[in-house]
Amino acid sequence: MYWLTNFIVRVYTRITCRIHGDLKNFPAQGPLIAIANHTGQIEVPLIFAHLYPRPVTGWAKVEAWNNWFLRWIFGVWGIIPVHRGEADMKALKDALNALKAGKILGIAPEGTRNKTGKLIRAMPGTVIVALKADAPIIPIAHWGGEVYLKNLKRLKRTDFHLRVGKPFKIELNGERVTSEIRQQIVDEMMYEIAKMLPEEYRGEYSDISKATQNYIKYTE
Repeated sequence: MYWLTNFIVRVYTRITCRIHGDLKNFPAQGPLIAIANHTGQIEVPLIFAHLYPRPVTGWAKVEAWNNWFLRWIFGVWGIIPVHRGEADMKALKDALNALKAGKILGIAPEGTRNKTGKLIRAMPGTVIVALKADAPIIPIAHWGGEVYLKNLKRLKRTDFHLRVGKPFKIELNGERVTSEIRQQIVDEMMYEIAKMLPEEYRGEYSDISKATQNYIKYTE
């Protein structure tokens, strides 16, 4: 079922999208945190299916399980339900266990959809996972998908663009992690995404000159 679902999604997305770019830069094995911007229209199924045969999981709001289709496909993909707005320790534990099992954990640091395609300020929760897992992080930038549903209604294909950045790890250099430090780290992570986006999509991270790398160390 896992193979069949990914095959169907790959065929479907290639029919409804013109995909520019690829996901070939991903390591073939080992735990990996993939961070990406989030419009919530087509990028999740497209990225999940096109990373096959690498096993991928991620977080999704628990309310999504009220939809029968999402409940089914999330079950196939092994998506982790998370209660937003609270410290969901079970969701964190499940994510860490998935990484220990060598899976890719997909996270949208923004925490919710940016419906226009422009980046919004990220939430610091991603940093907690990154520090506890000590797994490499790889940024994915995509654009074009924010008009996918509109194009689908018009029977028009969507130009979906993908870029993959350099993998990196978070290094604290002995510093104590405060809420301000967590926000700075996640902002540095978001700038790694913003650098790969066209300027009009960078939103809250449009001023690349403000990007710092105090806590980011590339692994390649």
